[in-house]
Amino acid sequence: MDTFRTSLSRRSLFALPLLAALPAAAQTETFPNKPIRIIVPFAPGGSGDITARLVGKYIEEKTGQPFVVENKPGANGIVGAMSVKVAPPDGYTLMLATTSTNAANVHMYKNPGYDPEKDFSVVGIIGSSGTFLVVPADSPYKTLADLLADAKARPGKLNFGYFNASSQVPAEVLGKKAGVDWQGVGYKAIGNAWNDLYGGAINFMFVDLTAGRGQVVDKKARALAISLPSRSPLYPDIPVLSETFPGFTSTGFLAIAVPKATPLPIQQRLNTLINEAITAPENNKRLTDEFALTARPLTLEQCAAQDREERAKWADYVKIAKIEPQ
Repeated sequence: MDTFRTSLSRRSLFALPLLAALPAAAQTETFPNKPIRIIVPFAPGGSGDITARLVGKYIEEKTGQPFVVENKPGANGIVGAMSVKVAPPDGYTLMLATTSTNAANVHMYKNPGYDPEKDFSVVGIIGSSGTFLVVPADSPYKTLADLLADAKARPGKLNFGYFNASSQVPAEVLGKKAGVDWQGVGYKAIGNAWNDLYGGAINFMFVDLTAGRGQVVDKKARALAISLPSRSPLYPDIPVLSETFPGFTSTGFLAIAVPKATPLPIQQRLNTLINEAITAPENNKRLTDEFALTARPLTLEQCAAQDREERAKWADYVKIAKIEPQ
């Protein structure tokens, strides 16, 4: 009897890890089997919101599970990021990771409350792009030179609007490079910034190519420059900032992240779904031809590498902008 008990005990102990692994394995094989929620840490209407819904629609159609987009704006994306940080690491709560949440905030805030590298894993990158420098269509500024000339003539009198790092930092960098003094006005939502731009409360703003495309194409706004390294084939007549200030570019990315503890097989499954979504012909055409995003499939390792590269790049941008951490 003692021998039998010892043998049974050994067999039981050996089997325990296998038994413990079965539920996780089964869960991974059937993932997703319930609605997926993605937190967009900015208000509706921005580039992240637009592209999250595009990718979400594909995943919903592919898996048959609802894909719910939830906007949680506030504190340059920190509010939304914190809500994902404490979410169960099961793949059912995602974050729309942006230049602000994953690259700039660690350099613009003394303690944002999270560490993008330690707390999150990027499981897919939707694309990379730059920004427009826009003024209202009826603005007296026809060119970047016009804007800078007025700013120099009236120090401290011009205002720019911003609602995330991609809209704030380039304006500050431009001011430093041009030797002009203007004031930034912060907004919680891009819609409010557009309203004030058209109402004359602010003179200009930087806006992601994705979110600004409609306003520029419909000629409600005039783009004076683009922050890409070279002219965009979509907007060949719009100069890039580096034509006036050599080396001045400002690019960022849109990605999808999960809490760090999310099981690797689920991260890999999400990576596959996101890559399929951005390479589906209709989606890829919209991302590249409409939104001027560089959209290409990346492995988890490549996603992590680009995430780190973006943080290093934006450390330089913030330093040049001379933005003191809050």
